[in-house]
Amino acid sequence: MSNVVLTCIAAWLVPGAGHLILGRWRRAILFFVGVILLFALGLYQQGVLFGLTPGLFGFLKFFADICIGAPYFLGRLLDWGTGDIRAYGYEYGNTFLYTAGLLNSLLVLDTFDIARGRKQ
Repeated sequence: MSNVVLTCIAAWLVPGAGHLILGRWRRAILFFVGVILLFALGLYQQGVLFGLTPGLFGFLKFFADICIGAPYFLGRLLDWGTGDIRAYGYEYGNTFLYTAGLLNSLLVLDTFDIARGRKQ
């Protein structure tokens, strides 16, 4: 595998890791804190870490969550993110979790562009 692919895999697994590998440590710290904060707030507000469920929206929820990377797998392993639909913050929690995952996917694309020399 090329270094670009490995950098992108690291960026997906740990938010900000790709930027850290590329020597952009300020961005790496900012992105790590931002994504993990969104993830933690989503769990705090009773958001759900969805598994793969049938249907288009089931897949989209799963995709948005799994894009978080290692925190998603850690949360599923430790049984975090079971959520409570009766909680006031349930929908907000889900939105925070989706946002964390989709933001991390954008960070992976940014890492790819920087690693390929398309962006500084």
